[in-house]
Amino acid sequence: MRKLRVLILCTGNSCRSHMAEGILRAAAGDLLEVYSAGSRPTGHVHPAAIEVMKEIGIDLTSHTSKPVEPFLAMDLDTVITVCDDADRACPVFSGKATRYHWGFDDPPRAVREGEAVIDAFRRIRDEIRKVFEAYAAGWRQACSHANEGIHHDP
Repeated sequence: MRKLRVLILCTGNSCRSHMAEGILRAAAGDLLEVYSAGSRPTGHVHPAAIEVMKEIGIDLTSHTSKPVEPFLAMDLDTVITVCDDADRACPVFSGKATRYHWGFDDPPRAVREGEAVIDAFRRIRDEIRKVFEAYAAGWRQACSHANEGIHHDP
């Protein structure tokens, strides 16, 4: 049986989607194949995203900023948009992919008064972590119940 395929989509594929991809892989990589892409990729992963993820033991140094087009024909189970622009521009995917939108602020643009840029990245990383670890826990529980003959969507 193949793992369920999840695509996390944002506009630039440089911060939020990579943080979410790394967190979801760490939390449920045994159950899910996790990818990320951008509707208008920047061509790089933001160094601060790499830094704050390293702080929680997740290495993004091999990640690259990718366009969404190669994923359009992929048999995806779930597409999750993590920014409002990507939600509005989200293309139609083939198959029966379930779509969710969990919007997060763009870390470089979300700096609060008195807050350093790196602190904004940490704050948004922690918000993403909370949501995606809960999502992973839901899948883990659903799979556990499925193995007992009970099926629930997360």
